Amino acid sequence: MSENVARKLIGAHLVSGEMVPGEEIAIRIDQTLTQDATGTLVMQELEALHLDRARTEVSVQYVDHNLLQADEKNAEDHEYLRTACLRYGLWFSKPGNGVSHPTHMQRFGIPGKTLAGSDSHTPAAGSLGMLAIGVGGLEVALAIAGEPLNLRMPEIWGVELTGALPPWCSAKDVILEMLRRHGVKGGVGRILEYHGPGLDTLTAMDRHVIANMGAELGATTTVFPADDAVREFLGSEDREGDFVGVVAGPDADYDLVERIDLSAVEPLIAKPSSPGNVVPVREVAGEPVAQVVIGSSANPGLRDFAIAAAMVAGRQTLPEVSFDINPSSREIYSDLTRMGATLDLVTAGARIHQSGCMGCIGMGQAPATGRNSLRTMPRNFPGRSGTREDSVWLCSPETAAASALTGRITDPRDWAAQAGVDYPALELPASASVNTAMLVAPLPEEEARAVEPVKGPNISSLPDFPPLPDRIEAPVLLKVADNISTDEISPAGAQALPFRSNIPKLAQFTFTRIDESYPERAAETGKASGHIVVGGENYGQGSSREHAAITPRYLGLRVVLAKSFARIHWQNLANFGVLALEFVNPDDYDTIREGDVLVLDGLRDALTTGSELSVHVPSRDAEIPVRHRLSPRQLEDVLAGGIIPKLALRGR
Repeated sequence: MSENVARKLIGAHLVSGEMVPGEEIAIRIDQTLTQDATGTLVMQELEALHLDRARTEVSVQYVDHNLLQADEKNAEDHEYLRTACLRYGLWFSKPGNGVSHPTHMQRFGIPGKTLAGSDSHTPAAGSLGMLAIGVGGLEVALAIAGEPLNLRMPEIWGVELTGALPPWCSAKDVILEMLRRHGVKGGVGRILEYHGPGLDTLTAMDRHVIANMGAELGATTTVFPADDAVREFLGSEDREGDFVGVVAGPDADYDLVERIDLSAVEPLIAKPSSPGNVVPVREVAGEPVAQVVIGSSANPGLRDFAIAAAMVAGRQTLPEVSFDINPSSREIYSDLTRMGATLDLVTAGARIHQSGCMGCIGMGQAPATGRNSLRTMPRNFPGRSGTREDSVWLCSPETAAASALTGRITDPRDWAAQAGVDYPALELPASASVNTAMLVAPLPEEEARAVEPVKGPNISSLPDFPPLPDRIEAPVLLKVADNISTDEISPAGAQALPFRSNIPKLAQFTFTRIDESYPERAAETGKASGHIVVGGENYGQGSSREHAAITPRYLGLRVVLAKSFARIHWQNLANFGVLALEFVNPDDYDTIREGDVLVLDGLRDALTTGSELSVHVPSRDAEIPVRHRLSPRQLEDVLAGGIIPKLALRGR
């Protein structure tokens, strides 16, 4: 049998290990991507690693999350990122240039290359035939320093597409169909690879939509072939010379198979408050809507804005609806304006915001409590919008625009029938408005050495974490349910994110969306004695932000005992010396209460020798069997207190 695209990409970059599902492998990284919500820590980590110069082919730092400058903090972080890029040899994308994922695709993505990004939606670049993986910031820092990326070899899940999407449906409905079928854990330990004749009907930006939200399935990444659609996209960006064909062999096989008939897809919507809570739009039609937001990395293409503009042209959105447009890149904003579509949107009542993530990460555009917000964004975890008791729905631009016009959740097919309109035939420009003025290139190496990164007073140093002790006797400070997201561990939003480079201050927000008393109780327990968190299934889903590992560790977290973990957060815990353990018997979760003291004795020896692990509960004289899935490399990191302490011990 010939190889599929995913195995070709991995094989071409394999440094160590064998491509056997579940086995640890290491791959060479060609490119890296960081954004400002995670990048400040990456730059501090580069300093801790004593890096002199980036060793990747291309590394880019974007400023797209924290664009609101309500005070000096974000501006100071932007200046730190700019000067750190000059020092270490990274490209710098200035605030307002665009969301990292579509902008990277437009300017830097190359078929056949690997990309590691400190953003969980980095797999969007799989739309170009890249192997793009979202990881924690420390792993990106190591990749920038020339180290390979370690991961478990995933299963390859082949998704065959046939047919063509009907009118009033688009790529967002395809990935929502996958989430409807499989939920937020369906892709764990897998790479999604789309293939089949239906691909011919999807542009590279359509594929971006699908690849981006593969992260919501928990997938390691998503890949598409680099075919004529990719060649056409790169040509429109004046980069056809970067095209390299990467396609599966004629008899490629897959570990798992799935089929979607695109012609049978219907408009879908994810109900609050999970991307996996998907139903047909008609099932919830009529629900009142107070806000509609179009934009983000999940629907970043020109056609996503242009279709909405065509639908509202000559019409008015309802006065009770806030109709918000977040252009995903400066280039797309220019093209939208060149088409006249920006005028159509503004005349219809749209509010045009900066080219950035904005409301997707809770930086502005927070909805009113108890009011429905429809968004073309990738996530609707509780509170992520910036409103604690929010009601966020995820949908396509077509559904969003129809609902903005009616003031209620509306299937666009039903709106079209009532309005007597056909699906718009868009005439998009063949060539993009390429403008690189807001990209700052790396300095020559000798000039870079003379640059001193500018650190404002809000930028702290990385905390020092001690090695894992041999005995842990600590209370369960918090017990949480299934599918706890990193947004709930370390919140996004306009209050917390300006402190992303100030760990002591950011730590005061840890778990506050679940229990406001957690930081105070952690302080009372003490960092020396430490504490434990107990979780359910899929603990740590969502964003790659390593703050969700660092801030609870700073407050004294030593162990997370859960039914199962999301991939990126599980790795982030190991990176910073937190031991991630799983129940051997998931029902034992129900026997542990918040406040119980748990004891793990002879821990270091048991971990290094592979002995059986158990947690003792003194109050009931009970033993609970537990296990870990850490590789010998990860165990070494945890025992040392994290990767940076381990490297310091080795004298890196």
